[in-house]
Amino acid sequence: MKPSLQEDRAKAVEVLARLRTAFDAGVAALARSCASGSRIDNAKADRMQLASFELAWAAAELLAAETSSAFLGARAGEIDVRLAVIFAGDAAPEIIDRLQTVYRETGLDASALDGMRPAVAALRQGAVAASALEAAGDLVTAAGGDVGTVKLDEQHELAQDAFRRFAAEVVAPMAEDIHRRDLTVPEALLQPMREMGVFGLAIPEKFGGSAPDDREDSVLMIAVTEALSEASLAAAGSLITRPEILARALIKGGTPEQQSYWLRKLAAGEPLCAIAITEPDYGSDVAALALRATRADGGWKLTGAKTWCTFAGKAGVIMVVARTDPDRSRGHQGLSVFLVEKPSFETHEFEVRQPGGGKLAGRAIPTIGYRGMHSFDLSFDDFFVSDAHLLGGEAGLGKGFYFTMAGMVGGRLQTSARACGVMRAALRAAVRYTQDRRVFGAPLAHFQLTKVKLARMAARFAACRQLAYSVAKIVDEGDGRMEASLAKLLACRSAEMLTREALQLHGGMGYAEESPVSRYFVDARVLSIFEGAEETLALKVIARTLLDSAIARPGVAA
Repeated sequence: MKPSLQEDRAKAVEVLARLRTAFDAGVAALARSCASGSRIDNAKADRMQLASFELAWAAAELLAAETSSAFLGARAGEIDVRLAVIFAGDAAPEIIDRLQTVYRETGLDASALDGMRPAVAALRQGAVAASALEAAGDLVTAAGGDVGTVKLDEQHELAQDAFRRFAAEVVAPMAEDIHRRDLTVPEALLQPMREMGVFGLAIPEKFGGSAPDDREDSVLMIAVTEALSEASLAAAGSLITRPEILARALIKGGTPEQQSYWLRKLAAGEPLCAIAITEPDYGSDVAALALRATRADGGWKLTGAKTWCTFAGKAGVIMVVARTDPDRSRGHQGLSVFLVEKPSFETHEFEVRQPGGGKLAGRAIPTIGYRGMHSFDLSFDDFFVSDAHLLGGEAGLGKGFYFTMAGMVGGRLQTSARACGVMRAALRAAVRYTQDRRVFGAPLAHFQLTKVKLARMAARFAACRQLAYSVAKIVDEGDGRMEASLAKLLACRSAEMLTREALQLHGGMGYAEESPVSRYFVDARVLSIFEGAEETLALKVIARTLLDSAIARPGVAA
């Protein structure tokens, strides 16, 4: 490794350590500003949304930069080191600017932040100089965009290779047709995915899945999801999300009978499933959901509306979060989860009528991208569900919020992997196109600005990928709720940025539907919206977790 690159690496480590200290001070200051006694006050926190939002983004960027730096072992290659220091060099001033907002809003002295700017400038002078970015761009092109080194054991590496081959040979040839004709994912894709065990990745082996009985295997889930999403976000990579969420909810709160019955079916992909949480008036505010479940002889009747229920047409069972306690003041404590069975439909509209008069109707929502699974508006009208389909039975009443959140941790981490798959596809497409496309008498890849763009795209992708795999290990140890949200927050916004640059490098061809990069671009936009909109993740999960943890530490509360 060149001495100058070693120096940049050392500077990055030093800057990140100083930023972590400044970040911790900002968290403590914001916690004090939002506290009443020893607890965070919701009203005060709401008046600090800007500071909280910037704090959450600083947390994501800082953790990603630290993780990329930590991935650089003694044998790290030049490309890994260059990309890590580029991301650190680009992230550092962004983090300082975000912390400036936190310090300003809390009245904290910002001189420590200002004092870091010379060190950041020194880092950037080497890490993101034109010559350094050009060198990195050349390495990215030589590697074909295959960057973001993550060391996997033999089992996970074999699985990743197998699913990458399947994605390239089976999914990719169908992806454009599904997208452009707005088709439902065909059985020609679903059946081989069943046979490969895709739907049982989060389900223990004792229930027919591939996860170990005594722990989770989030690394496998990420490796498979990323590989499938590279070929198609909607027609392959996202098929795993719904059984992932429902399986975790069942493991968290299902009765032994429900677990034995449903987990085996979900692992086999028969039936496919959907998740109905969002309502027309309530998006990420799960605690405020209003769809009613009222007791009836032998079960419950569901009345109300859900929206953005992905794969509801094709699904044979829908996980529905409903309000079983009519007292709305109980908030999330009045919610329960039902497993609603229905026939599978290939169409964009469906209606199910029960002998007793109950009805469930669905209509697919036209979207600019993310086509294949289709997201539905659902209308429940006295739709009967038996007591056996109440998750957790009578003991599960009022616990639906907690069961749902147990599923969402895995869903958010899996969504970060989906974003990484889309980014990898876009980066590799950009590398190929810039090598083939000639402008002004030379390949586009030979120009300095192209190399700079590819370097920064690769650095961002590598950081997101390494963060996702790192968080997977934390989740497998039983923690990581906030870290999973951090990984999703950064990867999903990064996918938007990276696919935009990939499309730009394609020029006019990038705007043509015949170019896969146009699909990557419109598909990426949805990632920051579903599985927890980025604003909700930043304010209600990431910032709130940071503040609650800080205020509990000795000496932080006023």
